[in-house]
Amino acid sequence: MSLMSDQMELREEDIRRHYAAAFGLLEGFDHAPRIATPSGVAAPERSPGIGSRPRFRSTTPGLATRRMERPEGVRLIERIEGSDGDDPLISPRQAAVAGALRRAVAIALALAEAYGARTGLAELKRANLESALPADRRAEFSELLAAEALITLHVLANATAFLLAPQASEVTVETGDVEEVLTDNGQLALHGALWELDQAIARHGSDEARMVATVLGFAEALMDKVATRAANAPRLAPFTAAAWRVEADDFAIRGFEPARRGKGATLAMTFKEPHEVVGNHIAKYQAMKLAKMLMAYDFDRRLNPFAELGGFIFTFMGDGKPGTGKTTLIQMMAGLISGYCETAGYAFRYQNLSTDNIDSYQGKSGQNAKAFIDAILDPGAIGFGTIDDIDQLAGKRGDRQSSAGQLEITAVLMESFAGANTVVRGNCTFGMFSNYPENVDDALRQRAGARFLVDGPQTREDYIDILHLLMGKNHAIPLGAHDLYGAQEIKRAVARSFESHAKPHEAGLLNVFDRVHETEGELDTIAKLGTYLKAIQEADARFTGRAIKNITDAVKVRAMDFELPDAWMEEPELFLRKGYDEKKAMIEALRVPITTEMVVQEINRYADSEFRYADKSDEAAVEAMVRDLARQEEARRRYLEGKG
Repeated sequence: MSLMSDQMELREEDIRRHYAAAFGLLEGFDHAPRIATPSGVAAPERSPGIGSRPRFRSTTPGLATRRMERPEGVRLIERIEGSDGDDPLISPRQAAVAGALRRAVAIALALAEAYGARTGLAELKRANLESALPADRRAEFSELLAAEALITLHVLANATAFLLAPQASEVTVETGDVEEVLTDNGQLALHGALWELDQAIARHGSDEARMVATVLGFAEALMDKVATRAANAPRLAPFTAAAWRVEADDFAIRGFEPARRGKGATLAMTFKEPHEVVGNHIAKYQAMKLAKMLMAYDFDRRLNPFAELGGFIFTFMGDGKPGTGKTTLIQMMAGLISGYCETAGYAFRYQNLSTDNIDSYQGKSGQNAKAFIDAILDPGAIGFGTIDDIDQLAGKRGDRQSSAGQLEITAVLMESFAGANTVVRGNCTFGMFSNYPENVDDALRQRAGARFLVDGPQTREDYIDILHLLMGKNHAIPLGAHDLYGAQEIKRAVARSFESHAKPHEAGLLNVFDRVHETEGELDTIAKLGTYLKAIQEADARFTGRAIKNITDAVKVRAMDFELPDAWMEEPELFLRKGYDEKKAMIEALRVPITTEMVVQEINRYADSEFRYADKSDEAAVEAMVRDLARQEEARRRYLEGKG
């Protein structure tokens, strides 16, 4: 991949200049822990030539090295080699870990050096060593050193996690919080981090797989800790405002954002063809469009033209009765995206957040949900995340039946889908599916930008098509007078489905529509449409500004009411391999104008779903109260019989 226009190259020769220092740190140094408590694990037997004093002199003005604990020898290479017991030969996996750590340390040192050159820290260090540091610059010097330490630590952890990703297995290790985060200067920061990594490997790295998992877990924990510290630290703008790239590793450094290797997962899923999704015309059409929209994502710009132009579906909700085809829709969409990515050579990542992710340990359910979100958001891959049976997975606030784990997941999903820090790049989409959407928290449900009603087969033709499909080929029953799958012809079926929303489907909303229509006439102006929206809000207070945003987003999707040509997906040079601006121009050329009919239809489609959810939710609440009253009456009767 070519060097991106907004990134500076971290030159290979600058990295390799630090190989000797990086190897020296891995080979051995002494460190007296200042914050963390040693775990009491024995250090490997000292290698010849390792001195008992630190190799590096602190450049912090006036720093007195106060030892809180006895200095401990840190010999990471020996610790890594000892992860397979008594085998005297180093294994390929051990060599990979040692090599990744050496390169990660060298990259961190090289970037710290670049930061020093950009900010004048290098000159201040020289002046301090010569005892010529001006008194009025001591505070600035200390702040720059602290910033250098944070940058060094984050790049070390970021590069380690990125370079070791191919060595990861199914084994995971919880390393706990990172404590020895020292911000006196970059060198001391490396000492503290590598000392604590050595301690973690000694505790958890009982075999090679667990040793690799420990290093990866520690790197993730260190990145999180440093990013939190960096949120309020000064002097970091020269680092966060720029971007660097290590061309040999295809490794991009963008502030304190983790760089994940664009690696897809092998899908153990039976894909479905579009004609195998019977009925569900609008849902199928929008899923097919969305699959192609994702492929417009530009990996260099890290943005999708659809996300910039409007009309990209970041989150959607598919709801319907059991057995109406929600799973089939997921299989179809995942299959389309997987096939397109295979043709284009893109990494594709699919994950489903299931009830297995609800954990009894406090905070763990939220961590599972955040890991799911982060994996799909990875800008180095095309992502599709599903949350099946979300009514069981995410708790409804105020519902006494919701567990703490379910409420943790709800909080994470709400923040991730429409929080203050949510960034929609257009490389991924999240689908929430439920048989009982009325049981989903109102605020979370409204974070679904699009609604896919998955109502299954509806017409006589639909039922003939699905019967023929499911019967398979092991029979000789004639088809009869029927145009097989003709009713599933997508454009004709979708046009009929959209036209059906010229009027609402739900009785409560239809009353509102008719009342507004009588007073306003045809809804053909912004003012009349706004009057209709206000009338809906008066009938259902849950119809808020977020609902209006979701409706306007859906209208913008309709303005993109076209499918990218199949040829563009089959021959990458026609579209997928073009530059961002050219892709954007090609998409703009296909855009159609927005009409009042589109707006009315999308208002009715969205409001229908809200009224449908509200009616079911209210009915469920009434039924629950009836059951409670019946139980109270029965308890009272038995109580009185007992007394008699």
